[in-house]
Amino acid sequence: MSDRRTILKGMAAAGLIGGAPFAQAQTMSFKPEKGAKLRVLRWSRFVQGDIDAYMVNVKKFIDATGVEVRVDNEGWEDVRPKAAVAANTGAGPDIILSTNDDANLYPDKLLDVTDLAEYLGKKYGGWYPAGQAFMRPDGKKWLGLPLGATGSLLVYRESHVKAAGFDGIPKDTDGFLKLCRALKDKGTPPGMALGNATGDSTWCNWLIWAFGGKLVDKTNKVVIDSPETLRALEYAKELYATFIPGTLSWLDPNNNKAFLDGQISLTNNGISIYYAAKNSADPKIKEIAADINHSVFPVGPVGVPTESHLFFNQMVMKYTKYPNAAKEFLRFMMEKEQYDAWLMGAGGYVAQPLKAYEANPVWTIDPKHLPYRDSLKNLRPAGYEGRLGYASAGAAADFIIANMVAEAASGSKTPKEAAERAQKRAERYYKV
Repeated sequence: MSDRRTILKGMAAAGLIGGAPFAQAQTMSFKPEKGAKLRVLRWSRFVQGDIDAYMVNVKKFIDATGVEVRVDNEGWEDVRPKAAVAANTGAGPDIILSTNDDANLYPDKLLDVTDLAEYLGKKYGGWYPAGQAFMRPDGKKWLGLPLGATGSLLVYRESHVKAAGFDGIPKDTDGFLKLCRALKDKGTPPGMALGNATGDSTWCNWLIWAFGGKLVDKTNKVVIDSPETLRALEYAKELYATFIPGTLSWLDPNNNKAFLDGQISLTNNGISIYYAAKNSADPKIKEIAADINHSVFPVGPVGVPTESHLFFNQMVMKYTKYPNAAKEFLRFMMEKEQYDAWLMGAGGYVAQPLKAYEANPVWTIDPKHLPYRDSLKNLRPAGYEGRLGYASAGAAADFIIANMVAEAASGSKTPKEAAERAQKRAERYYKV
């Protein structure tokens, strides 16, 4: 299905075609300031339908309000430092769409959007707990709005997994390691990012949690140097031995390319690999789409799922000259008429933060989309098991867990040395 047809189908499902949804009565709205102009900084798309549908909604907002809106797209790794500079200098974009708990790096620089968040939550079935943990860490004030999450799921070639002697992805970590070894032996190895990849290194959180390790406990005491972490790192060494060479330097685009080039048959990713294969003009790559499937990660010795996904936020900077226009923009983009169409256009790349949007047709139009639907619903924040705030945001932005796993997996440090270094790095953020 072409990007345009996907968007139009989503708009039809949301009741957008043939109507004027913005003219309908709203229980809450914000009157934009006279002459308001907005600049939005957001992460660059990995799925073309995402930005296409987003910009359709931006145009609708401009037409409905007369507010001029400029949208700048940057890579994930570039949005974070630019957002920090804007917060510290008091100048830059009015609205920033960023990742994970970046809002907790500069909470006093953000506009309070509690009224808007409460309105949307009541109207659309409530926010998932993880979204609240990120954007309302004190349980009271909303620092911004959850936008969604892209699931970090296992993406694999069904034929390669079957050739290795497995019907699908094993449900436990022991079975998963056996599968990865068999894939390597068949010449169709796995590979997962061990560089400072904002999205794809999230699998390292799954790994540590799966064995009972965690960065901090409930009191925010750093406890990463633990027997549970060491067991996870020993497992990481065995898993890494099955990987294609080069994963230590992989950033977010690398595994997409390696998978579609046929270099690997299993990785972790959002739905973008499948989306790219389905929409490729190359017949050989298009054929791969039929062989792709998705699965949640296996459960480790801890006995419960430990899902780690990339969270997306929406922040209004306190320095904006047009706070009402900014809040109205976010409200407009999160209302059903717009948000449903955007979810559909993104083709399953983004999972919703509000319960009502579980019913979006994107999750049932293709059975291979469904595993991604509950990514934000089941998400465990990277600051688990402690409270989110500046320390958790800083530790996540510094890739402490990913670096520890990379060091131990590659053998550049022993598991104990890697855990001790991670402990010291984390303590600098948690101010022991």
